[in-house]
Amino acid sequence: MALTQSTMLELGTEAPDFALPDATSGNIVRRSDFKGKPLLVVFMCNHCPYVKHIADALAAFAREYQANGLAVVGISSNNVQTHPDDSPENMWSEAQLRGYTFPYLYDETQEVALAYRAACTPDFFLFDRDHLLVYRGQFDSTRPRQDPPQKPTGEDLRRAVDAVLRGEPLAGKQYPSTGCNIKWKPGNEPSY
Repeated sequence: MALTQSTMLELGTEAPDFALPDATSGNIVRRSDFKGKPLLVVFMCNHCPYVKHIADALAAFAREYQANGLAVVGISSNNVQTHPDDSPENMWSEAQLRGYTFPYLYDETQEVALAYRAACTPDFFLFDRDHLLVYRGQFDSTRPRQDPPQKPTGEDLRRAVDAVLRGEPLAGKQYPSTGCNIKWKPGNEPSY
């Protein structure tokens, strides 16, 4: 496990387009499906201990905020040849287990992860109603294997989403997410 931090993509960046299959429904999901809604894009996977640490809290967070108008998508971009636990079939099982209410998309070519400059799992990108980046960083400051153990709350992301839903600017420092590196296919390793 290589500990990696998010790249902290420049604020104001427009959300790159995507059209990816949803492992939970089989449908193709596009960024344009969420036009006019704030959008949270989460790069995640099944096997990463950092994602497992927040998975149940993320599921609850998504249910709560989807009901308030936030669009949420999870994207797995890992190389399933080297990490078969992250296959679309296993993504479907994980979504059922965790109760994910958001599309869980499979980025087989890894082009979407590269377009977003995603680096780790989990990696969070929050866009406003115009799909301009307003937050990138951590779910909260908890981590697996902390001493003493702490339950994830999503406080950093929650503060950002609350501001976006109120139409207010975000205040405060944004801290990078930390997790496992995305498992790149040979030749796809980014230079960022």
